[in-house]
This record gives sequence, C-alpha cells and structure tokens, in this order.
Amino acid sequence: MVPQAMESLDRTLAALADPTRRAILARLSLGEATVNELAEPFAISQPAVSRHIRVLSEAGLIVQRVQGTQRPCRLANGALTELDQYLELLRKALTQNYRRLDQILAQQAERKDRKT
Repeated sequence: MVPQAMESLDRTLAALADPTRRAILARLSLGEATVNELAEPFAISQPAVSRHIRVLSEAGLIVQRVQGTQRPCRLANGALTELDQYLELLRKALTQNYRRLDQILAQQAERKDRKT
C-alpha cells in the first residue's frame, strides 16, 4: 500500500479502536442521526460525543450535513474500502500460508504411510 493509503488506514483503525466510536458507527448503520440522538445512550457529555464524531469524520467514516441548527450524521459511502482492501490482502496471505501448511502436512502424512 502507498504511504498516503497507509495514513488513511491508520486514521481509520485509530477511530475504530474506541468502543464509543464503534457504537456510534453501529447506530449510524441503522440510519442518519443527530449528535443529540447519538449522545443519548452514552453516559458522556454532548461535547465528548461531538469530539468522537469529529474523529470519525476526519477518518472519513461519517459525513455530516447542515439542517437548520442540527448536523445529522450518516455513514460515508465507501468509508471502509481501504480497510476492506487491507484485510483482503491479509486474508489472501493467510490462505496461502494455510495451503502451504496443508501441503506440508499432507506430504508428512504420505511419508508416514509409506513407512508403515
């Protein structure tokens, strides 16, 4: 991955590291919500929720729009594309490793069978 993509991935992973931010994203997966609506289930202040929203926004995971005095939030389109690509890279590497391990184990089993 190119350095710029890695920086973006770092921001995404840092944003996802916090359980409150993951809960906010889970809520937004149900649909758009205002900051006050997002703050309701948490025992933290509205300014603290706003800080979490800022981190999620800077990571490109959510977007806000202005609607009068409110700023409804929603999940950003393609927000997890880079993370998906990174995880797919790891999945492919792990799959290759497991296939090689399966081959080695099969070869060892064949050798064992020949000896007996």
